[in-house]
Amino acid sequence: MANSHRAIFFTILLLLAVAAAATASSAGFSPLSPYYYSKICPKALPAIRRVVEAAVSGERRMGASLLRLHFHDCFVQGCDGSILLDATPTIDSEKTALPNNNSARGFEVIDMIKAEVDKACGGKPVVSCADILAVAARDSVVALGGPSWEVQLGRRDSTSASRTTANNDIPSPFMDLPALKSSFQKQGLNERDLVALSGGHTIGFSQCQFFRNRIFNETADNIDAEFARERRFARERRASCFAGSGDANLGSLDGSPARFDGSYFKNLVEKKGLLHSDQALFAGGSTDSVVKGYGSNNGRSFWFDFASSMVKMGNIKPLTGNRGQIRVNCRKVNA
Repeated sequence: MANSHRAIFFTILLLLAVAAAATASSAGFSPLSPYYYSKICPKALPAIRRVVEAAVSGERRMGASLLRLHFHDCFVQGCDGSILLDATPTIDSEKTALPNNNSARGFEVIDMIKAEVDKACGGKPVVSCADILAVAARDSVVALGGPSWEVQLGRRDSTSASRTTANNDIPSPFMDLPALKSSFQKQGLNERDLVALSGGHTIGFSQCQFFRNRIFNETADNIDAEFARERRFARERRASCFAGSGDANLGSLDGSPARFDGSYFKNLVEKKGLLHSDQALFAGGSTDSVVKGYGSNNGRSFWFDFASSMVKMGNIKPLTGNRGQIRVNCRKVNA
């Protein structure tokens, strides 16, 4: 993106940040702010960025994994770090919910970030695990060539988790468009947010169990036949994706899974979405025009809307003020 475009991009995002703070304040909550740690721990954000960049450099897939953690966290109880809690007699861990079990990953990277941030903040737990997730998601996108945005900060961590809510509220890869719209509307996100945030699938992979039915059973009016044949024996996977085998084998969500770009939307127009829920965004419904727009103009409109929707998603029911806590260990509620 040219320098002039970047200047406009960040100016508008600053206005969005001001508007978000005003909305939170009018709703009676302590507003989040991108400057929350500027005085109490100015080294916090650079510490997060260093660990994320090292993790993504070591494994490009990790960028998508960290982005997904933030998404799955926010859709359950709000952006409160509940996805990070391990199971205990009193914690019904979201890690074992169907959308996360043997699928959500990157928890060890969050642990490393937490250790580095606490060290940067004088050895004290100053930065919440919920904020770490939000910043790590942004830094992961940037590390893979995507847009940046000012992350709103000041969230606190939950003292509970809900596997049931995770099972019910995290969107399924098998959903059609009405179900997806309903799932996002429940979180205060609109149709354009749905398409923009789904564009996070321009990076990363999916397990075979989530797209097997699509590549074998969906009809030619909804999937490109040659694409389906290629995906049954995808080069990046070690084994085929036939029924009864290879559930955990991976397929890339688009043709450039380590680069944040607009190719995901171009694939949808060509009926080459890997997941049923991806292709549902371009199947003769109300989101077709948005998908087409994002696939054109070098992805500029997608970049802007993705950044804006990430800020909006990050504002889902945060714990602020005296609610919640700052965890000492992201995996455990404080004693």
